[in-house]
Amino acid sequence: MGDDPKGSLNVPASKLPWEQAQDMPLDFRSSFHWRVFRIMAEFVDGWQFVTDYKNTVSILGSARFEETNKWYQVARELGVLLAKAKIGVVTGGGPGIMEGGNRGAFEAGGESIGINIKLPFEQRENPYLTKKQPFYYFFVRKVMLFYTAQAYVFFPGGFGTLDEFFELVTLVQTKKVDRDTVPLILIGKEFWTPLLSYINDMVYERYRAIDKEDMQLYHLVDTAQEAFDIIKASPPRKEIYY
Repeated sequence: MGDDPKGSLNVPASKLPWEQAQDMPLDFRSSFHWRVFRIMAEFVDGWQFVTDYKNTVSILGSARFEETNKWYQVARELGVLLAKAKIGVVTGGGPGIMEGGNRGAFEAGGESIGINIKLPFEQRENPYLTKKQPFYYFFVRKVMLFYTAQAYVFFPGGFGTLDEFFELVTLVQTKKVDRDTVPLILIGKEFWTPLLSYINDMVYERYRAIDKEDMQLYHLVDTAQEAFDIIKASPPRKEIYY
């Protein structure tokens, strides 16, 4: 990593130098047959790790935001509020919003947990993690980000953040995640309002592809304090069994 405490590859996933991996030698464990066991092992290790943390909030958002970005600082503020309330912060362990949330929790002396991704040559992680678990497969990593959290907070972000939001709202809509005890919180009215208007005007009113009640499955706020107040007012998640 040299002199950079964040690591030279602590950048958005789309900016990673993946071409370096093409020169890596392959062996028989790269076959589809052995890949099944590698996936199974990641699930076992992941569940063993995340179920030790029974009072956490998952913070999701763009990996591209620098420290000077408004939403980085709001994520950092939320991390502080959660840590002071003895609630752990879980992120993807990388830069941007993830780093902001982890940094706030770390600086306030709380649990700062990274569900990070493995790279061929070094770990992709921010320097504000108290606990971490690396994963090779992005889809296994996403399951662990979602599995035990008491709430999910979505900051402005790109395709990855949108994917995470729509997957979570689908899980709540289909009652795979309890809608009464697990809030989905969108932070950033300017960012999220056009998307929510599209969902209302096109997906619901014009195409009737969802129910009106489905648009009540998430909260839209603008500040860390508003998000924290929703989290604190929510009862404990009830459908997780340890």
